[in-house]
Amino acid sequence: MFVDQAKIYVKGGDGGNGIISWRREKYVPMGGPAGGDGGKGGDVVLLVDEGLRTLIDFRYQRHFKAERGENGRPKNQHGKSAPDLVVKVPPGTVVRDAETGEFLGDLVHHGQRLVVARGGRGGRGNAHFLSDKNRAPEIAEKGEPGEERWILLELKVLADVGLVGFPSVGKSTLLASVSRAKPKIASYHFTTLTPELGVVEVEEGRSFVLADLPGLIEGAHEGHGLGHEFLRHIERTRVIIHVIDMAAVEGRDPVQDYHVIREELRRYRAELADRPELVAANKMDLPGAEEHLQRFREALPNLRVFPISGATGQGVHALMRAAADLLDQLGPVPTLVEEVPETRKVYRYEPSEEPFEIRRDGPVFVVSSAQLEKLVQMTNFDQYDAVKRFQHILARRGVDEALRKAGAKEGDVIRIGDMEFDFVE
Repeated sequence: MFVDQAKIYVKGGDGGNGIISWRREKYVPMGGPAGGDGGKGGDVVLLVDEGLRTLIDFRYQRHFKAERGENGRPKNQHGKSAPDLVVKVPPGTVVRDAETGEFLGDLVHHGQRLVVARGGRGGRGNAHFLSDKNRAPEIAEKGEPGEERWILLELKVLADVGLVGFPSVGKSTLLASVSRAKPKIASYHFTTLTPELGVVEVEEGRSFVLADLPGLIEGAHEGHGLGHEFLRHIERTRVIIHVIDMAAVEGRDPVQDYHVIREELRRYRAELADRPELVAANKMDLPGAEEHLQRFREALPNLRVFPISGATGQGVHALMRAAADLLDQLGPVPTLVEEVPETRKVYRYEPSEEPFEIRRDGPVFVVSSAQLEKLVQMTNFDQYDAVKRFQHILARRGVDEALRKAGAKEGDVIRIGDMEFDFVE
């Protein structure tokens, strides 16, 4: 079974909790705080494995969660960071955020890695909160929650040369005749429902990957027939071979077939219209093929046309040699997806305070802010000093004043994330 799309859930590991601990040594009666930090949670990392060819494994496992970091230890010892969770994907996998559609990465090369969910940092132990005002801090942070999201994986076959054409024009027969691939061959439409790959050895030291792609129909760019299921796989090929039924076995016009295929490729992605191309005038062993070939060449004189027969092998080697020569003249495999925007590199911590919003949910005042929601998750409300710190941060950020302006009064319920508490003047 060939699977070229999958939707999976990924979650980075939570950071380990910092702890409250004190330095305990003989003759040191007031040793001070010595609680260590928690370890970092593991990242979820996609890794390209050239041995994989489909996304079928994700039919059976859709959830991937990395381990959380260890909690901090006494004597200022940090907890151990969790290992990354490595998820293997085939080359040619494009990754997007399922909710926003944001492009995350294009995984092409063996060994290429992409972090799709970062683990949370470890919470700080009480040794971090020592100050001139508080020499014995009873406060330690919980670990930061790891990132979580649903992502979409889309596989686009990596091949040097792609065979395109209407159903039943002989693409599978041609692939079978020039490689060791064994595609399913029959006389009915859409025999090939999934891409088939084969390695073509033109001569010693010269070879390339040839893909037999599912047959096109008119309207494929709008999703008709196999539509986009076909067209996504042609994007990465460096050379396109148009396979035309020159004998017109099913009564179609070879010239019209070529124009329709070109138009479908252009409407799907304009760049495909400029891709180097060859024409395989197939089924030349059948009656009427020579007459159609002459008319085809007169109508399209600028094309490189190779009369062939996939069934008998006539002219096939010349076609494959021409494809290999074209590949030698071209650069690397094209990537037609968006490039990842370059981000600013930060070499030191730069504190920033994002804006927050206040809205009413019935009688409840809801404060919306990713930073404040994370603060709630990392605060241990069983610790008096931690509660005081939380209140101080809200006041410093202007949340208290904003709540008053929004109409909050003594005893009103305030919600930040999953936490609800009473507003107190």
